Amino acid sequence: MSRSWEGGSTRAWRELRARVLARDGYRCRAHDDGWCDRKPGVHYCTGVAALRGPDRGHAHHTHGRAITGDDPRFIVAACEPCNLHIGDPTAHTDPPNQPVTRW
Repeated sequence: MSRSWEGGSTRAWRELRARVLARDGYRCRAHDDGWCDRKPGVHYCTGVAALRGPDRGHAHHTHGRAITGDDPRFIVAACEPCNLHIGDPTAHTDPPNQPVTRW
């Protein structure tokens, strides 16, 4: 769990998350949009952002909640495995570049 949620979620967050999930059609946009590819490792995307109803789904802050707050432009629906795999995007950097050819 993120340090941002130590005290639990608020009603405002649950309502915003429900709107984001509905906007994204309850599908895992975190995986579809490539956010999972930014962190190395293997996980299994379920493709469904809300298995037990819109109030139980996950939503991923694409640039980190500390940076964008709860602006819905920077939040996408995510399945639980993808959201937990990605974690806080500000906690890790992009992987190093891999050379394609040698000079």
